[in-house]
Amino acid sequence: MRTVLVTGGTGYIGSHTVVELQQAGYRVVIVDDLSNSYADVVDNIEKISGQRPGFVKADLKNRAATMDLFSSAPEIEAVIHFAASKAVGESVEKPVAYYRNNIDSLLNLLEAMQKYGVNHIVFSSSCTVYGEPDQLPVDENAPIKKANSPYGNTKQICEEILRDARVPDPDLNVVSLRYFNPIGAHPSALIGELPIGVPNNLVPFITQTAIGIRKELKVFGDDYNTPDGSAIRDYINVVDLAKAHVVAIERLISEKNKAGFEIFNLGTGRGNSVFEVIKAFEKVSGKKLNYSVTGRRDGDVEQVFANTDLANRELGWKAEKSLEETLSSAWKWEQHVRTNQKN
Repeated sequence: MRTVLVTGGTGYIGSHTVVELQQAGYRVVIVDDLSNSYADVVDNIEKISGQRPGFVKADLKNRAATMDLFSSAPEIEAVIHFAASKAVGESVEKPVAYYRNNIDSLLNLLEAMQKYGVNHIVFSSSCTVYGEPDQLPVDENAPIKKANSPYGNTKQICEEILRDARVPDPDLNVVSLRYFNPIGAHPSALIGELPIGVPNNLVPFITQTAIGIRKELKVFGDDYNTPDGSAIRDYINVVDLAKAHVVAIERLISEKNKAGFEIFNLGTGRGNSVFEVIKAFEKVSGKKLNYSVTGRRDGDVEQVFANTDLANRELGWKAEKSLEETLSSAWKWEQHVRTNQKN
């Protein structure tokens, strides 16, 4: 059984990917500092998959701890690197913290991988690397513009680091997956997006408002050059997204990644506005949302959605779940979390 290290594996996308890896026959070791997730996620992963992943609590910004992780698990053959701070708005407020966390963790990880002979890495990237795109939908050949936020810039820098790391070490195989906007939860409602503190992403703010934790949802801007004035994003189901990581790992281990460094967009190929998402949620939940419009948020782009032809063709992967099904899973997850907190 092949072993994959999943950094940030108790986080939102990480936990769903761990489940999919285990169901595909991989053994998983999670490393997470639990700065934005909870240890009991490991229990819930086991409930879903019937297999308990290994878990190490460690901060990848700590070089010694990162080296210890690899020395204690020599069976690791590949890495999926999720561990990073990920909120656009927060990164504008805390740029130094974002650069420290997102870049130092990758540098330490690459150094440890090189020392212990691990040559395969899937990198969790983002559509933020495209900035405000010239053309829609965005494909992988779109120019990389100046980032709109420190978060986006860290993803650009990390991709550059991975490219440069391959120059002296051509055995290093990299797949960079540029996500659009992951939403939703596992259909079991045992894992989902549960941010610590005030949510920075749209859907958990919607579900927390609907269930009464937040007084109102703030819509950041209704004066964009879009059909209804609100920003447009490509919202992809988190389970669909997680499955793409399994395909990427298989591509690396089977050495189908002939280029050594490959990039794939992961999205649905469709854009939905904030107001469209609100209306779709109200439809599937039966809840009327209390929301108000406020000013634009620093770092946000007007609209972006993916051209996924390359991933569809080369990975044999395609997003399958609808926006309504995905929002329904997010609502089911929110209700499950709050019911358990009361019990």
